[in-house]
Amino acid sequence: MSDLTVARALHDLGAAAWFGGALMGAVGLHGASSVMDSSADRVRVADVGWQRWQPWKTAAIGAHVAGSLALLWDNKGRLSAQHGAMTTNLAKTAVFAAALGADLYAAALGHRIGEQQPAPVGSAVEPTAETPEELAAAQRQLRAVQWAVPALTGLNIVLGAKMGEQQRPTSVISGVVERFHPRR
Repeated sequence: MSDLTVARALHDLGAAAWFGGALMGAVGLHGASSVMDSSADRVRVADVGWQRWQPWKTAAIGAHVAGSLALLWDNKGRLSAQHGAMTTNLAKTAVFAAALGADLYAAALGHRIGEQQPAPVGSAVEPTAETPEELAAAQRQLRAVQWAVPALTGLNIVLGAKMGEQQRPTSVISGVVERFHPRR
């Protein structure tokens, strides 16, 4: 195996930035939107924050993918030979795809909410009794989805750590032995 410091850094820092931005948005940005005096500003401030984060988030996801592909290429032989390594890789890929889907859906909901302004809202993700039902439904969906992104990106990081542990020499040896001589 070659020195993959840059690939590992892209992989890990990209995932960490994506996770951190999603968590900060759910906790900080959406939470802070509720303290704005004007109901119209509650959605607007969250929308502006997410728009400013978008290029950074895109770069973080791109860095994560670039690092992932480099690591995958370097480990392709081990993935096929080591028992359990491909399963973990496929699980991590599925979690990444789910996180990306949740992130895209959250962005679409945020756009839909932004288009329906000005309207009375409690925060970017909290309707009031006066909030029009279509807007309130989008807010309720976004309130749930906003937590899926950091949960899934966090799980992606955990699975990356698991894959790192599978690269330990003792894990590789026992995994290859298990592949060719399964326990009965």
